[in-house]
Amino acid sequence: MNVQTKIEEQLAAADPEVEVLACEEVGRDTLRLTIDHPTGVDLELCERVTNHLRDILVDYGLEVSSPGPRRPLTKPEHYRRFLGRRARVRTREARDGHKSFTGELLGATEQEVTVAADTGVVSIPYSDINRSNLVEEGSQ
Repeated sequence: MNVQTKIEEQLAAADPEVEVLACEEVGRDTLRLTIDHPTGVDLELCERVTNHLRDILVDYGLEVSSPGPRRPLTKPEHYRRFLGRRARVRTREARDGHKSFTGELLGATEQEVTVAADTGVVSIPYSDINRSNLVEEGSQ
C-alpha cells in the first residue's frame, strides 16, 4: 500500500470529511499533504490531521496545508467539481509540441479531462497528466 492510500484510509476513519487532494514527497523524508474540508482549512484542522497521522511521522516529516487558490486537481471528481473554471494541466510527455495546457475545463469523464486551451480543445487521459491545478482568472 502506498503512503497516500494509507493516509487517505486513516483520515477516512478518523475525520471522514477531510479530503486528501495531494500527497507529494519533498526531499527524501518529508511529505507535503494538501487537504480540503467542506468548511475550509484552518490551522486547527491542519493540527488535527497531523495528530491523526502520528504513526506516519515515525518515517516522514509532514507538512499539512490548504489548497489555496491554485487548488490541485488529482481525481476525476475534482475536475468535474470545477467544470467551467480555468485550470493548468501539465502532461508527462509533449502533445502536439506542448506539455502545458491552460484553459477552461469543459468535461471530465472517468478516463480523461477536456480543456479549452489557447491551442484548441484538447482531451487528455488522466494517465498522461503529470500535474494539474486551478488558476486564477487572468493568470497563465
